[in-house]
This record gives sequence, structure tokens and C-alpha cells, in this order.
Amino acid sequence: MSNGYKDSKFKELLDKLQQESWQLELLISGFAIFGLISAFPHIETAFNIAHNSEQTYASNVLRISLISCSILIFNLVIHVILRGLWIGALGLRYISGDIEFDELKYQSNFTKHLKKKIISFDRYIGRLEDYCSVMFAVSFLLIFYLISLFIVIFSIVFILNLLINNHDIPQTLRYILGFPILIFIILGALFVFIDFVTQGFLKKKKWLSKIYFPFYLAFSYLTLTFLYRPLVYNFLDNKFTKRISFFLIPIYIAILFLLSFKVNNTNYLTKAKYVSEAYVHDKNYENLLEKEDDLAKVATIQSKVTQEPYLKVFKVFREQVENEIYSYHPSLKPENDTRGLKSNMISFASEIPFKKRDSLTNKYLEIFNNTHQVFIDSLQFQSEFLISKNKKNQPGFETFINIKNLHDGKHSMILKRIYIQENDTLTQTEINIPFWYFKL
Repeated sequence: MSNGYKDSKFKELLDKLQQESWQLELLISGFAIFGLISAFPHIETAFNIAHNSEQTYASNVLRISLISCSILIFNLVIHVILRGLWIGALGLRYISGDIEFDELKYQSNFTKHLKKKIISFDRYIGRLEDYCSVMFAVSFLLIFYLISLFIVIFSIVFILNLLINNHDIPQTLRYILGFPILIFIILGALFVFIDFVTQGFLKKKKWLSKIYFPFYLAFSYLTLTFLYRPLVYNFLDNKFTKRISFFLIPIYIAILFLLSFKVNNTNYLTKAKYVSEAYVHDKNYENLLEKEDDLAKVATIQSKVTQEPYLKVFKVFREQVENEIYSYHPSLKPENDTRGLKSNMISFASEIPFKKRDSLTNKYLEIFNNTHQVFIDSLQFQSEFLISKNKKNQPGFETFINIKNLHDGKHSMILKRIYIQENDTLTQTEINIPFWYFKL
């Protein structure tokens, strides 16, 4: 059946399906829009969780998914609107037939202008049909382009992390292997982008095509272009579809620019959230983290108003914290760093004996406590953080501060971090959370 496409019956079947494809298009568009709108909030929540937890790989995959959903929803809604207009035009044609310009009894200048611009109602229906078919196909083509872009970026980051920045591999070998591959990918990405924007310019010039061909072959597999290449060239061999594909990216940029506009009725209130001591941010209070995607950003206390004689302070874990702890105590960093993207099927680190692991964990906590200070207003309080998780299952560090001697009213919990930069010991305020304390 590999040569079945040459059969005349198969071509007749394709012609018939082509004429009736609008029904499948509407059906698929309807289900797709419903499914995408239903899935969008869940993907957004998963992205917020991954981004807040600094899960780089997961957050990037979910970001691509969100962009893909947005593109598909927008394009498919436009497709349904155009297809609905097309169906309405067909119904009107059944009742009224073609446009009789003479029956309108306009002046000759208007009649000539309308005849020149509209020509016929059938032509208008045909144009709508073309736009509908192109919009449906281009929706999925754009997703393939987006995936290809993501794969190229991921490949560059992967080479940087696996070879060039991997200190487990000898430096000479890293540079000999890493840099040529990295340069090849960057040059190839640049060539492919130029060829895409110019719609095949590098393929048309004799000497350029010879230079570009090896990159083209490599990137056809790297970016999975071989899966949708026929769709691309079917777009480019037609003036109508070629013109639409050329203007799509500027149109999306223009839409994003228009969506960026918003009305602002204050010079201070909207920016106050960046001044933590002046803004009561819900994400800083544990009892207000109610929704699934409500996550602590830096640190939390139990509530805005408390009558309890203690303050529960939770500091969210960040990879930067661990790097700073290693700078204070390099021996804590294991020989095989298990952070990052790893496979559960392969063990990258040897098992650490229980006694040694316990002692290292205690040392880890000791350094964390020495480099993190809790202040209430301007007075430092004794704190002893332990490793914990909050109710949103975010990993971090937790401690309880005795505040029974505080006076009633407004106070501020200030979390400060001590770190080393260029052999200097510096102190930075991590967060300033206002709260109100009233004794029972």
C-alpha cells in the first residue's frame, strides 16, 4: 500500500474528503476548544507550581504547553467564526443567489467600485473557504514550529550542562566535544531561522545551498521537521498560503502588543507589592494559601493577625540556598551532585551511610541557621530552623518564634540572609512581612 497514493480511486477519495472536510474541521475544532479551555487552568497551575519550585525543565515544558494551548484556542476560535460565516453565506446564497448590483440602483461610481471589489458572491464564499482551510492547518503547523524552537533551545542548554559545565568530565575533553557541537547547533539554528524568514533563500543560491545542506539534514531530525515537512512545502508552493504564513508572526506580535495595554489608576498602589514592609501580600500568610496554585514565594507566617504567643516562620527552599551553603562548607557538596534532571532507572550517586548522612544533614542545618536571621521589628530573635514542608507540599525550613512579650499592634517579621560574595560577607533582607499581634 506504499504506492496507494498513485491509485486514481485513492485520489477520488481524497477529493471527496476535501470537499466534505469542513464537517470534520468544525467537529474537531469544537472538541479541541472545549478540551483546551478545560485543561488550560490545570496546566497553568502545574506551571506555577514548577516555576515557583524552580523546576527548570518541568516549568519550560509546561510553558511551551501553555503557549501551544493559547495559540490553538485563538486560531480554532477564529476558524469556527470564519466557518460559521461561511455556512451563513451558503445559506444566504441558497435564498438570494448571486449579488445583483443593478437591483441596488446605486450611482455608477459606487456600482463600478463594488463590482471591482466584490466581483461575485461565489468568489466571496470561495475566499472564506480558503481562509477556513488555511487557519485550521496553520494552527497545528505553528505548534510544530514552537516545539522545534523549544528543542533547539533545550539542545543548547543540554550541551552546556552535560559537556561544557560538567566538571565530572576532564576539561580538555569537555572543550573538544562541547564547543564544536555547540557552535554547530547555534550556526544551524541561525541558518534555519534565516531560511525560514526568507522562505527558502538559502536553498535557492547554489553555493549557499551546499553550505546549508548539512545543517538542513541535521536539523530536520533534531527539530522533528521530517514529521511535518510536506505540510510546510505545501504552504510555500501556493501564493495565497505563502502570503498568509509570512504575515502570521507579525500578526501575533501585534496581538501580544495590543494585549499588553492596561489601565492604571494609581502611581503607587500597584507597585507597592514590591515594597514588602508596605504591602500585605496574601502569599506571605499560610492561612491564605487556599487555591491550588497559591504558593509561598519567599517565606510565610501563619496569618496576618495572630493571638498565639508564637510566630510560625516558613522559608521556601531555593537551589541558591544550597549553593550558598556549599560556599560556606564545601565538604557538604557530594562528589556526585544529584540535583537537576536525572533518571530513576540510573543511579548517579552512591549510597551514603546513615551515620554520615545524619551528620552531614545536621551540619547542613547548622550552616543554614547561622546564615539566616529572624527579626521582629528591629530586634533579632533566636531561631532554630528544621527541614519541613508547608501545607502546599513545598519543601523548606520551619521555625517557631516566641512573641508573647510583644506589645499589641502592628509588627514586622524580617528574614535576613548572610552570604559570601567575592570573599566579602554580606547581609540581605529576604522578606519583610507585616502582621498584627493581640494577646488573648
